[in-house]
Amino acid sequence: MNDLPQVYRKYELLFTPHLIPELRDLRGEEWRKLIDYLAKLPENHPDALAFSLMMIRLGSCLTCEMDSYRAQRGCALCARQSVLSYKGTDQELIQRYERAKKELNRYLKVKEPHLEKAA
Repeated sequence: MNDLPQVYRKYELLFTPHLIPELRDLRGEEWRKLIDYLAKLPENHPDALAFSLMMIRLGSCLTCEMDSYRAQRGCALCARQSVLSYKGTDQELIQRYERAKKELNRYLKVKEPHLEKAA
């Protein structure tokens, strides 16, 4: 995904892991530590995907449409705005990530045996 020209990234409709580093300085120290950890991971790492799931929910990405104002501004700006406008504490935001991480891990455990049979 990082190989895409910026013009194509503007029209993404879902938050993707390559945007994680852009959110680093928007909250406090614990948030920065989380972003620093996640930014080092491959984009397909379960923790990066869980963070993306949390951001998709936080920014209501599933309701975004190509001709909407949000989409025209781009995912990076929308994600930044979602994090900045979150009314809860940094700890509450991190707890949202932890819940998404648990949910993704549960999903992967259920799907894992199925994938092994297909191989």
